Amino acid sequence: MEALTSESRRLADLLAGLPPTRILVVGDLILDRYADGKAGRVSPEAPVLVFDLQSERHLLGGACNVAANLSELGAAASVLGVVGDDEAGQRLRSLLVDADIDTQAMVVDRSRPTTRKTRYVAKTMQVLRVDEESRAPVSGAGERALLDLLEQRPFPWKSVLLSDYGKGVLTPRVIQAAIAAAKSQGGVTVVDPKGKDYSIYRGVDLLTPNREEAEAATGITIHTTEDLHRVALELRKITGIRTAVITLGKDGVFFEKEDGSHRIIPTEARQVFDVTGAGDTVVAVLTYCRACGVSLEDSLRLANHAAGITVAKLGTWAPSRREVLARLGETSGAAAGKVLTHEQAIEVASRLRAEGRRLAFTNGCFDILHAGHCDYLAKARSYGDALMVAINTDASVRRQGKGPERPINCVEDRAAVLAALQSVDYVVAFDEDTPKQLIEAITPHVLAKGEDWRDKGVVGREWVEAHGGQVVLVPLVPGRSTTGVVEKIRGS
Repeated sequence: MEALTSESRRLADLLAGLPPTRILVVGDLILDRYADGKAGRVSPEAPVLVFDLQSERHLLGGACNVAANLSELGAAASVLGVVGDDEAGQRLRSLLVDADIDTQAMVVDRSRPTTRKTRYVAKTMQVLRVDEESRAPVSGAGERALLDLLEQRPFPWKSVLLSDYGKGVLTPRVIQAAIAAAKSQGGVTVVDPKGKDYSIYRGVDLLTPNREEAEAATGITIHTTEDLHRVALELRKITGIRTAVITLGKDGVFFEKEDGSHRIIPTEARQVFDVTGAGDTVVAVLTYCRACGVSLEDSLRLANHAAGITVAKLGTWAPSRREVLARLGETSGAAAGKVLTHEQAIEVASRLRAEGRRLAFTNGCFDILHAGHCDYLAKARSYGDALMVAINTDASVRRQGKGPERPINCVEDRAAVLAALQSVDYVVAFDEDTPKQLIEAITPHVLAKGEDWRDKGVVGREWVEAHGGQVVLVPLVPGRSTTGVVEKIRGS
């Protein structure tokens, strides 16, 4: 355990010391639109679902999400790609600026639409996706504009990350210009590849294909470690890279150097809710660390820790440097990065709002966790993209008149137990008699309370509803309560 703690501390020190290196993300810029609503009726006109649209939100997708990962980690990220002369392109630029990502290298091509993917979601289930895009290779004036930016000398960025989503930006000429640009600065070029022809990436320093992508590029099916060696050798032949990296999902990350030395770094995911965006996180951390001179193995270990945060969230998520450091510093793995101070809770809420995500909020003592609590919290979580639970401090519990022996568990223990639940994304303690001040500071989209509060008056209702949010009363499991558990123990 001490060795593990020392290793985590060493990685945390590495991450904390990384400077704000300038990195250019070149690739396909995508606007992700989520249309939230209900799909419980069948149309009388045709045997199709009727989708009742309730709200919509817009997020950074494709290479933009990669840049967001870099920015949250502390790198100075810029994007180079193509958008159309349309509303989607304007919205995408605005989202990038809000995320502190430089957009001066974005190219407007009036002959192409901005790539936009609209997902129709009923609760957490996606019922339809509509794509608006052109997958034709960028050419003519659009490609020339990209090349002009990459051919400027001195090159303004230290390293280049190529994010290929197959939408036509990464033409062979653009890829080679990007490689030459990074080399002119003594930096690295890392690519998250697409398609089967990896010869177009020849000259890059690193690729990060997943298992399926590596199989498609080499024609070799991976069943055993020996297969991984064969794939790595083939990737080196095709692209000229010295070290082959293959992400293996739950099995971790495999890398093999040209001398044949290899290793599989185990996954650091402690709970998996949604794997969307995990690859973006891995390539962003890997590029940032390598650009700063961190060894490949340490870079991959840090990437694994960061991706472990991403897969525990719904939808794409760009883990911040603070979140990764908190994960590395936690002794209780399941709670890593979840227990927040007031200032951190406000920061998280602000960030979720900026990214168009819905934050659900609830509060209580949660002294002895039981099945009723678990059911309640899972239901509360279903109303948002993240659930924040505010708990009374020990002094606050005692002022509630629950008796001199309450709380039975101290606030640190109650927070740790809640943070271990998959349905709970964040936990924050409050010392006041009610969470009113905290609610007003956070302004959640959804305020959830048990249905037993119907006639008691939900604290924070007026504030949340005045700011466009909603208050939901969650049904409770009959016969389950902390008081009942305590009385049963006392009577035994």
